[in-house]
Amino acid sequence: MRIDRNTGLVLEGGGMRGVFTSGVLDAFMKNELYFHYVVSVSAGACNGLSYMSRQIRRARISNIDYLARYKYIGLRHLVTQGCIFDRKLLYDDFPNTLLPYDFDAFFGNPDEFEMVTTNCLTGQACYLTEKHDRQRLLDIVKASSSLPYVCKIVDVDGVPMLDGGVVDSIPVGRAVERGHEHNVVVLTRNYGFRTTEKDRKIPHFIYKNYPKLRVALSHRCEAYNRQLAMIEELESQGRIVCIRPERPVNVGRMEKDIDKLELLYEEGLELGEKFCKEYL
Repeated sequence: MRIDRNTGLVLEGGGMRGVFTSGVLDAFMKNELYFHYVVSVSAGACNGLSYMSRQIRRARISNIDYLARYKYIGLRHLVTQGCIFDRKLLYDDFPNTLLPYDFDAFFGNPDEFEMVTTNCLTGQACYLTEKHDRQRLLDIVKASSSLPYVCKIVDVDGVPMLDGGVVDSIPVGRAVERGHEHNVVVLTRNYGFRTTEKDRKIPHFIYKNYPKLRVALSHRCEAYNRQLAMIEELESQGRIVCIRPERPVNVGRMEKDIDKLELLYEEGLELGEKFCKEYL
């Protein structure tokens, strides 16, 4: 597959496994490899924002260095803020003061950047973008990264939203729909991975006001494994190129072990460099 102006970039989520993606994107920025269309989910959206503002290593600092310093994952945040992550730190203090985000560079970037959220009313994926409003941009990425059960629902444009990975964890179909027949896909699981978690019907008292969200959550594992199978089929057809960890990943979605995160970031950086040497 040839990388050209019409090749899309798809970024999977995966919580703290997203440090792999931040390593890949740092390698892309180092080699000045930029795509004109990027669609991203959850942690992929968080990392993708720094890629779109051309801030190399910013995502790495956020995911590893500042996790060690601020310990922003934990049950105390769930109690105080309704989210297992320290939302105020991540979506206010980091972008505005501690790890300033270059909003001007992002808004001035002509390339398209979409973030996937799940509409809690419809149980369907939404593909959102923002090129002017700082707060709305932060609200979208916050919603895209809001894991069910451990994060409060986020309102975007008056619509209740949660993590886009509930219904579209690897949005290659969206990229094709937008006219990008060939795509580079950054995954956070090794080749052949399938989740062994079992889908279960969600009790009516959980998300009781959102029955269609409950349906989506009840089929989440099946949908993810189906997407992984589709990815491998597209890859065999030469329609996509995947960059993924080469070994089974021992980093959890809410991992706090800095050494594990560092190793996964370095693997992403190395494989991103390898990709650039091969395709540029």
